[in-house]
Amino acid sequence: MFLADAIFRKRMWVKKETRPIILVNGSHQKTIIFGALSHDGRQFFRQYDKFNQYCFLDYLKELHRKYGKILVYADRAPQHKSNIIKQYLEKNDDVIIHWFPKGSPQFNAVEEVWKQGKYNLLVSQYQPSLSNLKNNISKYYRTRRFNLDILKYMQREDG
Repeated sequence: MFLADAIFRKRMWVKKETRPIILVNGSHQKTIIFGALSHDGRQFFRQYDKFNQYCFLDYLKELHRKYGKILVYADRAPQHKSNIIKQYLEKNDDVIIHWFPKGSPQFNAVEEVWKQGKYNLLVSQYQPSLSNLKNNISKYYRTRRFNLDILKYMQREDG
């Protein structure tokens, strides 16, 4: 399975040739999505409020519970390689993580999923609130099927 995470922040629409006045309240609201794709078309997405090792561990446990023995390809984010993740992997030898080379998102098919999702949810739709965005993200990833040939991503040239 290919695994990745993405951060979605609320954006806004404005008319061409206008300069909007944006009121800010100091909030940096966002939502985090963890996602995995398998070579046989299965996909597994979960939404979190934070991007940390504990959320990643929760996601990894859910992935493990749902699919059993898994081989996961992931990037080298510190949250993915923390001590609690290493401890979990030591205790669960039927969960194996292989790391993508540093700075190589082109090998991870889930990055294409995030690109499509951000376009469909942030560029082509107005999201009036963070809760609205979260609900739309949940619905989008629950109902959308990404028919990507993930093995082709592994065969790409580096760079």
